[in-house]
Amino acid sequence: MREQVEELLAKIATVLKADGGDIELVSIDDDNVVKVRLKGACAGCPFSQMTIKNFVEKELKKNIPEIARVEAVPLA
Repeated sequence: MREQVEELLAKIATVLKADGGDIELVSIDDDNVVKVRLKGACAGCPFSQMTIKNFVEKELKKNIPEIARVEAVPLA
């Protein structure tokens, strides 16, 4: 599943990069919760939670139904 998620995130990243942002996979836990980190312009964007839920999570779950949800991890 990790490889599938990484491939999809690479496609999602192309959209985010158009706005100066990026996304990185942090982890996938045993409950199929995908944790990602938004970077660049997306990291501080007030709409970042909407991006995660309405775009990233929607795309991942559409292609990999086993995914329970997607959560954002703040920049370290």
